[in-house]
Amino acid sequence: MSNLGNFVWSIADQLRGVYKPHQYGGVILPLTILRRLDCILAPTCDEVRELAKQYEGGALDIQVKRKTGLGFYNTSEYDFARLLEDPEGLRANLLDYITKFSTNIDVFERFKFENEIATLDEKNRLYLVVAKFAEVDLHPEVVPNAEMGDLFEELIRKFAEASNEEAGEHYTPRDAIRLMVDLLFAEDNEALLEPGTIRSIYDPTAGTGGMLSVAEERLLERNPQARLRLYGQEINDQSYAICKSDMIAKGQDAANICLGDTLAEDLFWDKTFDFCMSNPPYGVDWKASEASVKAERLNNGSDGRFGPGLPAVSDGQMLFLTHLAHKMRPEHEGGGRAGIVLNGSPLFSGAAGSGSSEIRRWLLENDLLDAIIALPTNMFFNTGIATYIWILDNTKHPERKGLVQLIDGSSFWTKMRKNLGAKNRELSDSDRAKILQLYDDFTDADPDFSKVLRNDEFGYWTITVERPLLDEDGKPVVDRKGKPKPDSKKRDTENVPFTYGGSTAGPAGKAEVIQTYFDAEVKPHVPDSWIDWAKIKVGYEIPFTRHFYKYAPPRPLAEIDADLEKQVAKILDLLREVEQ
Repeated sequence: MSNLGNFVWSIADQLRGVYKPHQYGGVILPLTILRRLDCILAPTCDEVRELAKQYEGGALDIQVKRKTGLGFYNTSEYDFARLLEDPEGLRANLLDYITKFSTNIDVFERFKFENEIATLDEKNRLYLVVAKFAEVDLHPEVVPNAEMGDLFEELIRKFAEASNEEAGEHYTPRDAIRLMVDLLFAEDNEALLEPGTIRSIYDPTAGTGGMLSVAEERLLERNPQARLRLYGQEINDQSYAICKSDMIAKGQDAANICLGDTLAEDLFWDKTFDFCMSNPPYGVDWKASEASVKAERLNNGSDGRFGPGLPAVSDGQMLFLTHLAHKMRPEHEGGGRAGIVLNGSPLFSGAAGSGSSEIRRWLLENDLLDAIIALPTNMFFNTGIATYIWILDNTKHPERKGLVQLIDGSSFWTKMRKNLGAKNRELSDSDRAKILQLYDDFTDADPDFSKVLRNDEFGYWTITVERPLLDEDGKPVVDRKGKPKPDSKKRDTENVPFTYGGSTAGPAGKAEVIQTYFDAEVKPHVPDSWIDWAKIKVGYEIPFTRHFYKYAPPRPLAEIDADLEKQVAKILDLLREVEQ
């Protein structure tokens, strides 16, 4: 793949001067797609041309599918070999070629490729570039689908580096995807091995289709007779074009890959899926979708995909989280599982009663959260920050009901021989196996790396503690009923865990637990204080790192003093050398 990537990248040398490096992708990517499709169609192109003389429209689609097994075709008389036979007519002939694909191939217009063809022709580069692409065989028998996906992602990474863009916005490292896919399949493993198994998987932030491709690969590795139907929605035109062409080349239904803003409009509104997965952008605002999201929430209420709550407009990660939760196949239809990669913010952002806290509350009180796995840092191409895989499940196995497993996988990584952007670590097969074993072991897993907690252990009440307003003589000011008026300047809040004092009653233990906490933790220090029971709010947070914190005692003073004395002695020796 590396050699192939370098070869395709070298074709960009023909573009120097005509294009700036950050513009190369607009030429190289669509031509890579075109050559891939050209190689796939080559064995059947003559047969399709004959069919095109007899049929058209839907009838032609059916006949091509029946005769060739392919879900797409091209009726032009040209292919790469014939295009090069007529250098003078190359521009017109290439335009004819890309416009004669079946209607489900809409990828070239997403690149505005006709404009690029015109530019290449005017600058005398068109023949050179097409001839270079004709040298490489991209048929699936030569370049398998997995390697083709890697090629696209390698090219995107190179183009992103050239333009200082964030490559990670486009795709997710394969090692991280493999772990998430294996975690998703873990609870359905036996059923997935049955002959003729059919499942569906959906990615609302499909990018170039990497997650969907890896999911299909992993399932076919386990069961070659299985069938995984791939669905995805993507907002970026070029990523969509790559994803769709890749899915068509795999024999997937082209209608299952859609272009659009998932938050503003769910183009699969009438579908749910066996598996869902996503790696949404981190810390990216959702202002562009805000009006649509709020209107949908108003219309659909608490049952809609944004019903649980709305996070701060500055970060849309948790909207994708609730979206995925609603896209899992319902329990009465067999249930579904979802996996999503998030940064640390969704674990704890937002106070009690905020949109983010309400989303966590909804997930936990409905027992939808199965596990959270901390990944190693420096795993992604554009960021070295801590990331986490959240696994959702609406049909948990009996032993996992009412519980959430936290797995610290941050220490399971292998050093890469060569950095890829910020990525210098990867999950080897061995690393992935260790994390999967921790998940499978559940309550028997090594407690240094796995914790299993009840859903209510993440809940708390935020109570408002008031103190009396004092008059000039230091006496409490009272209202008409004789009750002391609160002093807003002395107002304070306390977070009371649902489990304070060993309580297992959860939210139902509200009054007793709060009063016990107040009497023990607040009243002794502020005797004149009281609780404003009308202002109590419920909150949920997941303090992941706190559960794995290990106390490291400070070094003994004698040891520190001894080290300081050694350093002072070295400094004095150096000073003596200078004086001499």
